[in-house]
Amino acid sequence: MSTATPLTGADVMAQFIPASPFVAKLGIVAEVLDGDEVRLRLPWDPSNVTVGDMVHGGAVAALADVAVMAAAWVDAEVPDSLRGVTTSMSMQFMAPARATDLIAIGRVLRRGKTLVNCDVDVVTPDGEAVAKAIATYKMG
Repeated sequence: MSTATPLTGADVMAQFIPASPFVAKLGIVAEVLDGDEVRLRLPWDPSNVTVGDMVHGGAVAALADVAVMAAAWVDAEVPDSLRGVTTSMSMQFMAPARATDLIAIGRVLRRGKTLVNCDVDVVTPDGEAVAKAIATYKMG
């Protein structure tokens, strides 16, 4: 008889985020993985710029997308076979991020049977708004 505690969605995300090659390439790390919100950090790296010291919008969008995935999974029941994908994401860029770490704060807005609606705020460490994403993630 196994007495092992089953993995939680937070456990799955804590293992997945550092193991994902693309996420690791960008340097994204999880700071908070709990049921109310997730907080992920994209450390400043000059290889993620578009020009000068401005963080590329694609790096910002990738950070938001990983935060959507983490928010969707963190409080979810973990199935035997993990599958999921962001099915849609709308990004609004509000200000350039210049030579700074970025923090994505992701939350679940509504959890359906397989579709999870999330929002993500991307901010500087000082709290300045950089971008906002609204997304749908499909589980299973």
